[in-house]
Amino acid sequence: MSFSDWAERPYSSLSALPPLIPGLALTAAIAAAALTIRSITGWTALSPLILSIILGMLIRNTMSLPRSVEPGIRFSLKRVLRAGIILLGLQVTAAQILSLGGAALVMVALTLATTFVAMRLTGRLMGVDRQLTDLIAAGTSVCGASAVIAANTVIRGKEEHVAYAVACVTLFGSISMIAYPLLAAPLGLDERAYGLWSGATIHEVAQVVAASFQAGDVAGQFGTISKLARVVLLAPLVLTLALALRSTSSEGQRVSTPIPWFVLGFVAMMLVNSAISIPADMDQTIVTVTNILLSMALAAMGLQANIGKLRAEGWKPLALGAFGWIFIAAFGYATLKLFGF
Repeated sequence: MSFSDWAERPYSSLSALPPLIPGLALTAAIAAAALTIRSITGWTALSPLILSIILGMLIRNTMSLPRSVEPGIRFSLKRVLRAGIILLGLQVTAAQILSLGGAALVMVALTLATTFVAMRLTGRLMGVDRQLTDLIAAGTSVCGASAVIAANTVIRGKEEHVAYAVACVTLFGSISMIAYPLLAAPLGLDERAYGLWSGATIHEVAQVVAASFQAGDVAGQFGTISKLARVVLLAPLVLTLALALRSTSSEGQRVSTPIPWFVLGFVAMMLVNSAISIPADMDQTIVTVTNILLSMALAAMGLQANIGKLRAEGWKPLALGAFGWIFIAAFGYATLKLFGF
């Protein structure tokens, strides 16, 4: 039995825990290091998810790891990841999303869907690997690294594909974080419009917060909420991908793709958060736990990513990421003006 098969087995007793401990301890240590680095630097836009995959890749490509860590790494990639995505639902409420108004919600959804489709088509024309294209498209159109690893539960791309996609959304999202505040005045955007544009088009949640609040509290609030609306759309996107991949492959043959039922847990958590008021201290704890779980998953991704293979993917996926970055910014701005913001 392979380690991959072993990691997929159900865990119904504590007897399954000991083999997992070395790998879980390693991914948890990397996640803790990433969170500590962000805390020490004080730069909230420095995502622990991104730091975790970088640290994991450094370890993977500079030293030899014992086989004893493999089961825990696989477990982090599967179960820990899904638990983190489910808890992500507790960071948004239906009331927050609805407060944007109908026009803004349509603008956000239309920008997301159009960007994803445009990137898939462009990736195909450029000859970029289909799985890598889908991962970069998901990260660009939805919510950065979180969307990449969530989409990969059904896309099943290689670890190098995940690392490349995360690198793309990190690079171009970081450029947006710096450039957007400089563009607000030249583009004639007031605080509300600028916030909506930032939230609907910048990759990572942390990057949106950093960019939008530079234009004021109103811009920051609208940027954050419109970004959360994109996060909510992660669930239907992953389900749609699963159904599409389950029906046919690129050769027209039926393929076996698991339905990601855990995204329903994400929606359920959002509904719970909408129905009850979670105390502020507990809410902060949930955010921290969610970041730890997702960071552990990305650390596991990094621990299995070979930099040599990553380099072998070439420049085309990076060009696709650049196209998506420009497309979502331009289309989002055009849609913003179309809806009168």
